[in-house]
Amino acid sequence: MTEIDIEQENKDIAREYKELLRISYQTLTDADKKLIRKAFDFAVESHKDQRRKSGEAYIFHPIAVAKIVASEIGLGATSIAAALMHDVVEDTDVTVEDIEHMFNPKVAQIVEGLTKIAQVKKDLNISMQAENFRKMLLTLNDDVRVIIIKIADRLHNMQTMDSMPNDKQIKIASETLYIYAPLAHRLGLYNIKSKLEDLGLKYTEPQVYHDIVSKIKETKEQQDEYIENISSVIKKSLDDEGIQYVIKGRPKSIYSIRRKMAAQNVSFDEVYDKFALRIVYKTDNQNDEKFLAWKIYSIVTDHYRPSPSRLRDWISSPKSTGYEALHITVMGPKGRWVEIQVRSERMDEIAEKGYAAHYKYKQGADEESGLDVWLNLLKEALENSESNAVDFVEDFKMNLYAKEIFVFTPKGDIKSLPKGATSLDFAFSIHSEVGVRTRGTRVNGKLVPLNHELKSGDQIEIITSPNQKPTSHWLDYVTTSRAKNKIRNVLNENTKKTAEEGRELLTRKLRHLKITISETVINEMVNFFKLRTSLDLFYRVGIGAIDNQQLKDFAAQKNNSFINFFKSKMKRSPSTAAEDIHKQVLSSNYDMLVFGPDQDKLDYKLSTCCNPIPGDEVFGFVTINEGIKVHKKDCPNAISLQSNYAYRIMQAKWIDSSQQEFKAILKITGMDTLGLTNQLTKVISNNMHVNIQSISLSGEAGIFKGQVAVIVQNNTILKRLIDNIKKIDGIDKVTRVYNT
Repeated sequence: MTEIDIEQENKDIAREYKELLRISYQTLTDADKKLIRKAFDFAVESHKDQRRKSGEAYIFHPIAVAKIVASEIGLGATSIAAALMHDVVEDTDVTVEDIEHMFNPKVAQIVEGLTKIAQVKKDLNISMQAENFRKMLLTLNDDVRVIIIKIADRLHNMQTMDSMPNDKQIKIASETLYIYAPLAHRLGLYNIKSKLEDLGLKYTEPQVYHDIVSKIKETKEQQDEYIENISSVIKKSLDDEGIQYVIKGRPKSIYSIRRKMAAQNVSFDEVYDKFALRIVYKTDNQNDEKFLAWKIYSIVTDHYRPSPSRLRDWISSPKSTGYEALHITVMGPKGRWVEIQVRSERMDEIAEKGYAAHYKYKQGADEESGLDVWLNLLKEALENSESNAVDFVEDFKMNLYAKEIFVFTPKGDIKSLPKGATSLDFAFSIHSEVGVRTRGTRVNGKLVPLNHELKSGDQIEIITSPNQKPTSHWLDYVTTSRAKNKIRNVLNENTKKTAEEGRELLTRKLRHLKITISETVINEMVNFFKLRTSLDLFYRVGIGAIDNQQLKDFAAQKNNSFINFFKSKMKRSPSTAAEDIHKQVLSSNYDMLVFGPDQDKLDYKLSTCCNPIPGDEVFGFVTINEGIKVHKKDCPNAISLQSNYAYRIMQAKWIDSSQQEFKAILKITGMDTLGLTNQLTKVISNNMHVNIQSISLSGEAGIFKGQVAVIVQNNTILKRLIDNIKKIDGIDKVTRVYNT
């Protein structure tokens, strides 16, 4: 690198520093600026010999992360300093103690939290990634700012991922969609959540992403015109009322358009509320804030008819993320639904900055914010979690992204629960002791089952009994991780107690059969009874599920192990041999799928969750017991697998669609017209290489619904068939469905 380049680079670094101070959301004192300058100089010095894959000086990355923390998330000097130094301990010889000595314990604690996240040992028996997430979530106990800086770090990595190899991009993007976007959502960082989701989509489904981006560009002019048309009508009335406000158009994120297209099985053009309006109003008097929101609501609905089922009032009951707003969906011109969001400047700031703005506007120090309540629940879930890491992360994710419902206690206090929560979840949300002793539940005065799903506005009463104990069925009755963890803990305590008694009993019984208990014997028994762990074995003996006769069988088998081994071989050979021959025939005749960079031909199974067929974009997943399973890239489980088990993912592609045939299921809807069935079967049969395996059609009140299972050789033929069916007069939609 030439001197001039370095000189220019140093100028750029200095300019970035000034920019960092200028864009800070918090007002920085002189002491703050000194702290940031010191951290900045220290980071520049520590990273001076490092470069990123793209070739630029490494220091630009910590600065970029600090800028996101300062302006987009809005944290103060401590966090900005920690963000500047977030990679120092991991990448250089500097220790956390050095940072504490040079700066202060708070900065050191945050940097240590960020370093802890980065240093996770590999363990191939469990999902390393899920374990990594669990460890990361544990740092929330130390300081929530650790996670927030980690989210900023992830955002910048996602923005600068172009020079990485494709498999790395997919792993990082899947991980982002799987955990970081939901975390940003839960912390009220909606802007960052949208950016993470859109970038995640860009790398996991590039084709879909670019299609939507180009369609948004194509329709932008007419969308802007449409929004301007509505705005001008509302503006006139707001001005007449003397309200101070700003109206902004709010394009829907690319990811949310994709999610809608997938969930409702519609094309881009059929997604209606792609654009929304946001009215942000000014108010000097805190007491008028609510009143003004409803006044604007009445002005909007004077001009446009609202959809009552789509009114969202988060002003009376804010979300537990702290989000407040009024969302009104109205019927605009040309018969299109438009979402209009109404927020005060304060609400808008909280929606944009989440955690940071919350604390800026927080009234009394003793008032617990939604975030604090959530962190306490999280702490409890983390401390009590005995489930494996993947289950834990799945549970945690469900509670992160869940929509909320608001329910009432018998005394009229309001409680927020995730959508899908049951009456038993409610009992555990009151107190874990109440949950454990729950005998029955009443909702709105009526006795209901423990797994009764609650709705917003329900009033719930819990009936307890000191003799009540949870059973394993309770795990199916609850959805929140708090309830699941508590039930598991109680069940585990009972299981351990029974298992201890079972072990003593087993030792005595084996002594009668002339067998001395040892680790080897226990392992043999676990295999003999097809169990998973020694705890299962002792527990089953304790409850009497393994009786004396079964123990005698084990002893006999142990004594005649050689003969039994020979017998089992004799027994197994015909069926397995036949299976193996069949497998060989399959793989030699139909070598369509190849795996890995060397295009190896390997045995595989097609996963039933997404039924891939030749021509679909796929990947291989190495399972523990069933070899390689092949999934479609847009399979509902793909993001979770790529995020949690990136090391088990194999590249896969179809190279030859010879003569093997595959089943695909089509769902068809339309208007019931005379002779439609006849036309439909004709079109399918006239398509070359397509056979109908099964067909079920029904008509009701002029609507035609059908499900047809067809046997096709590849994706191209299936697409041609779908296009031909769509041309039939009266057919409205044809979609391929999967067994989820």
